Amino acid sequence: MLEMFVIAYCLYFLFNIYTSFMQVNFVQKAKNLKPIILEELKYKIAADYSIEKEKMAILSTFYDFLIFMMWISVGLSALDSVVTVESFWLKAILFVNLFIIVNWILTLPFELYSTFKLDKKYGFSNMTLSLYIKDTIKSAVLFLVLGSIVIAGISFIIETFPAWWIWGFVFIFAIIILINMLYPVIRDKMFDKFEKLKDKELEVKIEKLLDEVGFKSSGVFSVDASKRDNRLNAYFGGLGSTKRVVLFDTLVEKLSHNELLAVLGHELGHFKNGDIIKNIGIMGLVMFVFFAIFGNLPEELFLGLSLNQEASSIIVVFLIFSPILSFFLMPLISLISRHNEYAADEFGSNLSSKDDLVNALLKLANENKSFPLSHPIYIFFYYSHPPLTERFKELGYDVNNNNSTQALKEEFNHDE
Repeated sequence: MLEMFVIAYCLYFLFNIYTSFMQVNFVQKAKNLKPIILEELKYKIAADYSIEKEKMAILSTFYDFLIFMMWISVGLSALDSVVTVESFWLKAILFVNLFIIVNWILTLPFELYSTFKLDKKYGFSNMTLSLYIKDTIKSAVLFLVLGSIVIAGISFIIETFPAWWIWGFVFIFAIIILINMLYPVIRDKMFDKFEKLKDKELEVKIEKLLDEVGFKSSGVFSVDASKRDNRLNAYFGGLGSTKRVVLFDTLVEKLSHNELLAVLGHELGHFKNGDIIKNIGIMGLVMFVFFAIFGNLPEELFLGLSLNQEASSIIVVFLIFSPILSFFLMPLISLISRHNEYAADEFGSNLSSKDDLVNALLKLANENKSFPLSHPIYIFFYYSHPPLTERFKELGYDVNNNNSTQALKEEFNHDE
């Protein structure tokens, strides 16, 4: 049984490497073509950034494969020999937390390089070492406290109920819903500074837009995202009474009122089309499948890893092998997500205007250095959003038409 999982992981590894190399070659060739959407200099910078990110992803994938082989060959059995407490829930907490901590330490060099080298090189990261350390300590405390509670809960379910995977699914799914509900509150209290919009005219316009589509929230907030990163973004966070509209300060600074309303109109399209509920349903279905599989694994798999089939080892086996299943489900989930994005674009453009949405997307692409072209297979597997070229076409703009593209660029440059 272990051999089957190892073969599946190897296929997952090889396909990741193949698609990454394919994407690098595609972008390198596309870089020398006549620029579309972006102006020439930004087009080449975006291509360089895309290539460097993908090359780092290739190294990271090789590294992750070595870590995986280390765990299944000697790492898990060595960790099990260290954690020798009798209490099943305490052993699960120690075993799983140590597994996650060791993984984090081993992958830390890639995170540091991405944050302090690559993202700074391309003008994204504003992260300081002191802020990074503070964020890391806060995240670690939050994880160790809440994570330990979750681990204790699921280990109790595993050791108590014969069909534990059903009740385990219900427990974890409820925890995820709770986390989504509390997410903006946790971010506000521990990491970001949420403020009411200082631009009262914009706030009135947003509130009017929300009322128009029947979206009830606890308010519109600006968050000081620029202290960490210069990318532009916005999101609707929370569930129920904790729902709030969150705008990155970088987005408020770069976009006009009409463009901001167009971006929010797109997000409201997800709300109006029921995408949030659909996504929760899809996530629940995927999780149910995962729990059904990992809740019925034969004892031979654990013997192959030199482990007893108990709560601690079941949770870690889930963590190690679940990325394989996620990868093979990714194309379907991405396809559904891209369909939802098109529908949200249509709703947002009808709510405001196509011109405002296109100009907003153009600014987002330029500021976030998003290269507009990717290999079709890469898009099929990894893109949760349609390529910008396809989104523009659906909005009635032909990116291959020089007049349309030039008009977009002139509008963007004028707004700058």
